[in-house]
Amino acid sequence: MTTLNLIATCPIGIEPLLADELRALGAAEVRESRAAVAFSGTLETAYRACLWSRLASRILLTLATFPAMTAEELYDGVSTVAWEEHLSATLTIAVDAVGRTPGITHSGFAALKVKDAVVDQVRERTGERPSVDLEAPDVRLNLRLHKGAGSLSIDLSGEPLHRRGYRAPGEQAEAPLKESLAAAILVRAGWPAIAAAGGSLFDPMCGSGTLLLEGALMAADRAPGLLRQRWGFEGWLGHDPAVWERLIDEADTRAEAGADLLPLIGGSDSDPAAIELARGCIKRAGLGSAVRVDVRELAHARPAVDATPGLVVTNPPYGVRLGAGEDLAALYGRLGEQLVAAFDGWTAAVLTSESDLARATKLRSHKAYAFMNGAVETKLYLFEISPSVVRAEVRPAPLGLSAGAEMFTNRLRKNQRHLGKWARRENVTCWRVYGADLPEYAVAIDVYEGAGPDEGRRFAHIQEYAPPPHIDSGRAEERLAEIVAAAPEFLRVAPEDIALKVRRRQRGESQYERREDSLGTQVEVAEGGLRLLVNLHDYLDTGLFLDHRLTRDRIRNLALGRRFLNLFAYTGAASVYAADGGATSVTTVDMSSTYLNWARRNMALNGFAESNTVRFERVDVLAWLTDERKRVEVGHVQPYGLIFLDPPTFSNSKKMGERTFDVQRDHVALLRDATALLAPDGVLLFSNNYRKFKLAFEELPELDIQNISAATIPPDFERNPRIHVCYEVRRR
Repeated sequence: MTTLNLIATCPIGIEPLLADELRALGAAEVRESRAAVAFSGTLETAYRACLWSRLASRILLTLATFPAMTAEELYDGVSTVAWEEHLSATLTIAVDAVGRTPGITHSGFAALKVKDAVVDQVRERTGERPSVDLEAPDVRLNLRLHKGAGSLSIDLSGEPLHRRGYRAPGEQAEAPLKESLAAAILVRAGWPAIAAAGGSLFDPMCGSGTLLLEGALMAADRAPGLLRQRWGFEGWLGHDPAVWERLIDEADTRAEAGADLLPLIGGSDSDPAAIELARGCIKRAGLGSAVRVDVRELAHARPAVDATPGLVVTNPPYGVRLGAGEDLAALYGRLGEQLVAAFDGWTAAVLTSESDLARATKLRSHKAYAFMNGAVETKLYLFEISPSVVRAEVRPAPLGLSAGAEMFTNRLRKNQRHLGKWARRENVTCWRVYGADLPEYAVAIDVYEGAGPDEGRRFAHIQEYAPPPHIDSGRAEERLAEIVAAAPEFLRVAPEDIALKVRRRQRGESQYERREDSLGTQVEVAEGGLRLLVNLHDYLDTGLFLDHRLTRDRIRNLALGRRFLNLFAYTGAASVYAADGGATSVTTVDMSSTYLNWARRNMALNGFAESNTVRFERVDVLAWLTDERKRVEVGHVQPYGLIFLDPPTFSNSKKMGERTFDVQRDHVALLRDATALLAPDGVLLFSNNYRKFKLAFEELPELDIQNISAATIPPDFERNPRIHVCYEVRRR
């Protein structure tokens, strides 16, 4: 059977869950990307994904990928498809286009060029042309533009998969929750396992009942697509009705058997109109006797008397579309009280956009997961309900702290408030919240929000700088203890997710000396739409220099069409950015096998496995530079269009033999060797974190060197602009 290349699109944050779901449906070669999961499989696999995926937005069948830097390239690429195999002149078509390339910046124009190429080819071969129907086409095409390339697909789903068929057109409660997001919430909350064990489901603010309906479909083993009347593949010439009908029969059989598996499912809401909507949806879904809802104030919300403790899940107002200010905090307070009063022994899951509202429940959450509800950033907080989960009132500072410690916590609170808004606005999830702002409290505190398998966890990395000689060591230890005591409350981090280290000035050692030759325990985080691994406990540094965030983004913007070289590469984060930016090749050089293996994992995590164009070199960088310069000069190796050079301040590693490296002493020779590898129009970014560094411009007249340090310091490091220097270097 033919293997098809397929893509399932989804809301941001659902990708790992969707990848697992697709694997369970028989998908192969599953690869996550931003807001999508690519996979391969047979036509049956594609149909099964359409019928059974609870999390995907659309299922796309990729027909071709091609260069699309210009409108002409786009037209030519679309024309390579043999359209007589996919549609006839009597069918209607529509084209959806997303993304952009340097030469195509308007999605409507891109969609028009695709339509023209398709229609022109069909008319040339048949004498007739398909017409356009934007609302209900027989075949819907999807174009995705990214990094100078186009990917053209047939939309097998037609309309979005979250439209299950149980909601009447235009019928929706205020502040709606999409069905696919509701399903993702239930998966994260553990509902499939709870339902299998016979646990009940209840929503005390159910609105039009989306969470209850999706929970019932899961528990009853009902395919979410069974009620849909129209599919995007039905007008496609490659459609196989026999395969599809067999899958429908199988789904019907499973639904009949699953009807006996349903546990008690119910909900309530104070709005009679919302309950009326919910009852209509429940009836159309064929769940009239299985899901019970009624009008009830929150203070009286409670499960049926014979309900087995299970999951209470809700999407209360959180001020973006409904409610505001103190009324919301009071509402969440009442929700917390009712959960403790009526749902002892249950698991609770509450979706909200503000951590302060979650805290207003006065319940302690043991897990939190990030989701995008449309354009709104939200988190799902999970609670195990019992009287012991009630949170004590929040105090300005933990009891017993000194006046100095209260000053520290006030600064921490101020930084969190100011920088937290910036981080949420810019979607920054790993950032510095405190950088030795107060001399008496000489620590750097970074927060890391987990991604992928670690999504929902929040970590803190605290580095104490060794106190100067005039500071009493005993007093310094007391201050550190105060910091550690205050951190969980103010950073909203569990004590076990705090890493504490003492950073001392390195003398006679490599700057990044590791404790042991292993990757240790790693945590997955997100940055700039990419996934990276950090280790918060086993090394002096975590594997991700947060102050280089803007530098990495600059590398991505410069990388398109260039050969990229990463020298002193550490864990390869810059290599990941360059690959994502469209570099034609990526070479990562470091002398540490530990860090190169780390770099390999970072690259693979983002879909860039080792290959002819993705290379890792374990070698002394200085010696490698000398050899590579000779290879470039004789033409054995092509020069590089983009180089990132971020050396340590000092190194005397045993792997360097008798040599040592000092960035101030040796940077002139280093820059000469590195720029000798540049293509004529190439760019080198040179950075280091030696705070007294002075670049010897006068000794490098052959180079055009611009100090871009100010443009590479992110807002969370602006209080300490000497954290690094950065130069953009070109050959004259």
